[in-house]
Amino acid sequence: MPNEPTDGRDAAAWSPLDSDGWYAARNATTALRDTLVRAGLEKDFPYLRAELNAFGHGLVELGRVSPETAERLAELLRLALASGFGRDRASTDPAPTTVQEHKGRN
Repeated sequence: MPNEPTDGRDAAAWSPLDSDGWYAARNATTALRDTLVRAGLEKDFPYLRAELNAFGHGLVELGRVSPETAERLAELLRLALASGFGRDRASTDPAPTTVQEHKGRN
């Protein structure tokens, strides 16, 4: 439209790589994949991937899993909760992730 401000690009040139939501979803997917590898469940989540919805919000697609995989994941979550994970989630600090752990390593 004639009165709309432009930044030199049109909407057809938009890329998911220009979106913060895409990078958030990708980083979360990487952290989850790394944890699933450590738990021996990486092959049980073949549809795991980062996505964007129509509004540009990042999403992590877990996909369908077998009932056995869902039970194993539920047991891992129960064990994490029993060991105190999530007890201090009222603070504003993000939970540590595998991605954050790798930042300091060389």
